[in-house]
Amino acid sequence: MAITAADVKKLRDTTGAGMMDAKKALTEADGDFERAIEILRVTGQAKMAKRSDREASNGIVAAAGKTVIQLGSETDFVAKNGEFIALAEKIVAAVDASDATDLESAKAVTLDEGTVAEAVDALATKIGEKLELKDAVKYSGTTHTYLHRRSQDLPPQVGVLVEYEGEDEALVHSVALQIASMQPQFVTREDVPAEVIEKEARIAKETALEEGKPEKILDRIVEGRLGGFYKDVCLVEQPAVSDDKKTVGQLLDAAGVKVTRFVRLSAGA
Repeated sequence: MAITAADVKKLRDTTGAGMMDAKKALTEADGDFERAIEILRVTGQAKMAKRSDREASNGIVAAAGKTVIQLGSETDFVAKNGEFIALAEKIVAAVDASDATDLESAKAVTLDEGTVAEAVDALATKIGEKLELKDAVKYSGTTHTYLHRRSQDLPPQVGVLVEYEGEDEALVHSVALQIASMQPQFVTREDVPAEVIEKEARIAKETALEEGKPEKILDRIVEGRLGGFYKDVCLVEQPAVSDDKKTVGQLLDAAGVKVTRFVRLSAGA
């Protein structure tokens, strides 16, 4: 498969690897992008910047009730446009008051004389820049929302919605801050899909072999590196930002609080 300069650039932007390393990995992977990322991780060339942030459009997040949305724009100039911000606030309020359960149903929610999707298109035409409702999440249980500004001259660009059981909302707020800053992907290790675990185990084993580790201790090494992976991606296993001598899970257990699910939306970079 022919490897193009655009392919190499995309892999470099995603992983932070050098041009030649990225090209070599893509060639070895026969153009398979995900496999090329694995190869760079095994060889230690990938810095693994968060792809979701690096590839995200600009824009803002907004919240109302049990709902959080991400409204995308091409530039931060539009992200702080008054009409753009007002539209985001109208959309999230309408979605929260509706029966919408996902992004596609949120786009179909009635707004003014049309739908949310039509209102976004109308403002895009007026402003002259591509706008898009990138995500919309609504939970049904007890929730807490946190919105974070990356810059004082911009509206919030990171939004966290946490669904939980328990009474300690102050603790849940600190957990929302944790999610905003540390970017876990799952609540517990039981939530991690089997294919993700298999992929990480394979990478850990191949990395150990690349490092020249003896085969008889490979299983222990893989187990240890998977443990480190869980601490990185599972909320309850992360060291708590508010008390680094304890995990988030330990703090939640002590307070009788259970996080059932969460989402972190991120606009801009």
